[in-house]
Amino acid sequence: MNKIKLLVLDCDGVLFDSKQANTYFYNYILERVGRPPMSPEEIEFIHMHSVNECLAYLFRNMPDKLDLAKNIQKEVSYSLFFDYLVMEKGVKEFLSWAKNYLYIALCTNRTTSTYPLLSHFNLTDYFDYVMDASIVPKSNPRALLQILEHFKTSPKETLYVGDSKVDEALCKACKVSLVAFKNRALNADYYVESFDELKELLLSKFSLSKRS
Repeated sequence: MNKIKLLVLDCDGVLFDSKQANTYFYNYILERVGRPPMSPEEIEFIHMHSVNECLAYLFRNMPDKLDLAKNIQKEVSYSLFFDYLVMEKGVKEFLSWAKNYLYIALCTNRTTSTYPLLSHFNLTDYFDYVMDASIVPKSNPRALLQILEHFKTSPKETLYVGDSKVDEALCKACKVSLVAFKNRALNADYYVESFDELKELLLSKFSLSKRS
C-alpha cells in the first residue's frame, strides 16, 4: 500500500454544494452593474475559478464596467449568501477521523470569504493549512506545491480531493493523485461520491499511521 501523509481538499464542490450561493452572489453584482444574469456556461465557469478570474470573464464584453464590478464585490460580504451553501453530508465526521492520521489542508479559489466561511460552519480547527486565491490561485501550480513544501511531503505522499477541471489540471501539473468528488468526467486516479466513500478509499488503498 502507498503511504500517505497529506490530504488536500477543495472547498466548493467538495466540502460544500455552493453553486446556488455563488450564482446568487455573482448575479447580485451583475444586477448592480446593469448586466443580465449569468448564462448556464458562465455559472459553470464561476463555480471553478477565483473571484478576479470570474469578474474578468463575466465582464469580458463590458471591460468599462469591470472596475465598478470589482468595487461592488469588495463592498458586498459573501457571508450574506452563506445560507445558500449546503455542507456535504459527513464532512465533520470524516475530518475528525482523518485528522488522527493525516495532515489536512484546504486549497480553494475563494479569497476573503474563506476564513469567514470556515468559521461560520465551525470547520476552522480541522485544517492544518489553508491556501486560498488571495495567496495563490489554483490556476497556478504554486498553490498546491506550496502546501507540499509546508508539510515537507512528496507528491506520492499526497492525495487531492477535487471536483473540477481546474483541480484536474493542478494535480497533473504537480504530479499529485486526484480523487474526483462526484465528477466521473474528470481524468482522476480515484472516484468517490461521498465522504463515507472517501474514508473507505483511504482505508483500503493507503497505509495510514497515527499522527504524532
